[in-house]
Amino acid sequence: MSSSKPASSEDILGQKYDRCLADFLVKSGVGFSAGVIASVVFFRRRTWPIALSTGFGAGAAYADCDRSFNPARIPGTRIIPHSEATPAEPSK
Repeated sequence: MSSSKPASSEDILGQKYDRCLADFLVKSGVGFSAGVIASVVFFRRRTWPIALSTGFGAGAAYADCDRSFNPARIPGTRIIPHSEATPAEPSK
């Protein structure tokens, strides 16, 4: 039987960075594509819709990555200090 070791902090950090990079590439690519389509269809081939929508995608990816590294930024999340988390021993 193999014993399962807990994941090291470096592995967890690496997974978070990989997830953030992949999310950034996908969201920026979708923003770029939407900007190209909007530029061709609605704005007579101007470049600003491409830059704007790519920036929106990158900003959304940045916000998601920030929430992944700092869970206290998630609205409605409460961080409980360790002293409150452990129940007090009953007095005798």
